[in-house]
Amino acid sequence: MKVSKLAENLVGSEIIKIGNQVNDLKAQGADIANLTIGDLDSNIYPIPDLLKAEVQKAYQNNLTNYPPANGLLSLRKAVSEDLKNRWNLDYSANEILVSGGSRPLIYATFKTIVDPDDKVIYPVPSWNNNHYSYLTEAQKIEVETSEENNFLPTAAELEPHLKGAVLLALCSPLNPTGTMFTKKQLSDICEIVIKENKSRSAEEKPLYIMYDQIYALLTFDEEHFNPVSLYPELKEYTIFIDGASKCFAATGIRVGWSFGPSTIIDKMKAFLGHVGAWAPKPEQEAVSVLLNHPEEVNKFVDNFKGKIAESLTVLHEGIQNLKNKGFAVESIVPMGALYLTIKLDFVGKTKPDGSVIEDSSDLVFYLIDNAGIALVPFSAFGNSRMMPWYRASAGGLSKDDIKNMLPRLEQALEKLS
Repeated sequence: MKVSKLAENLVGSEIIKIGNQVNDLKAQGADIANLTIGDLDSNIYPIPDLLKAEVQKAYQNNLTNYPPANGLLSLRKAVSEDLKNRWNLDYSANEILVSGGSRPLIYATFKTIVDPDDKVIYPVPSWNNNHYSYLTEAQKIEVETSEENNFLPTAAELEPHLKGAVLLALCSPLNPTGTMFTKKQLSDICEIVIKENKSRSAEEKPLYIMYDQIYALLTFDEEHFNPVSLYPELKEYTIFIDGASKCFAATGIRVGWSFGPSTIIDKMKAFLGHVGAWAPKPEQEAVSVLLNHPEEVNKFVDNFKGKIAESLTVLHEGIQNLKNKGFAVESIVPMGALYLTIKLDFVGKTKPDGSVIEDSSDLVFYLIDNAGIALVPFSAFGNSRMMPWYRASAGGLSKDDIKNMLPRLEQALEKLS
């Protein structure tokens, strides 16, 4: 059967591929420490009590018909108020768009701004920008980042590529690394974007920033920064991606929101109106109630991120212990989100059966089979398959689960020569 060229050449998610193998093994009774997906075990990390009660209440009140295509007004007003109080960002309810999680909003941002062959810039590693670029037929410019800068792009790395570009996709705290922009790092990038836009004529499309801050509340000892708070003149060029999924441990609730210049948000509303990617009405109503109780939000987030930080610290300390024992490993101190960045430099090493670890994915499947541990290689985020860095997501395991898996990791790595 013939299909479209887009469908024929669309590459599936490597994360999903690894996750499917893990799920198959677990269904067969295998004990796998699943560090792959950016999800949460809801028995370890339940959603806020108020959110759960309000979801149930909304269903009992029969709020089960279509929501407005751009989101419930009560939710958009609550988001507007929260942005003002929490980040001092001034966006009206009409400058906010709600959808079923943040993915449709990212796709709508790309589709609203990017024409075929337009230049889109993003750092690698980063999550899914390669696929959204493909779906919009963009000319993707992947900027390789380094361990020295916590795998975040610098202004010096980005600046040579800005001429003619229409979208710069940034994320902080970053998926997959859990690292964050410092004020200086982000300020430098903002300045080159402002400079670039000033150089363009009125006939040219400006350079927009898509700023994904879905993990903004899940920061540990660092302060979260955003382009518009640092440089208010960027308000007309910045589209934010945000939502309830991560900060409220509510990945299945599917309520995300975007905010930005009305000219862009209005077109995104029209686009998603045809797609029908709205969040369920009861969940929207429940999130609006939660946001209107900031003391409940802060209490929940403080407890939630404290537990995540403890688990990530246990994992980080475990990797550092292996490093001190002479293993070719490294990890970066966790700053935010759900993730630890881990280096396992074993490509080219020989397995017990005599075969060789060919690339980072090969090591992933070796560890699944021999240690019951599943990680995601940075190749899933745009880097080379030879790159020895991996994302470990702590959301699906307890602190004790992580402690118990570390000896298995050591034993499996010890067998490689």
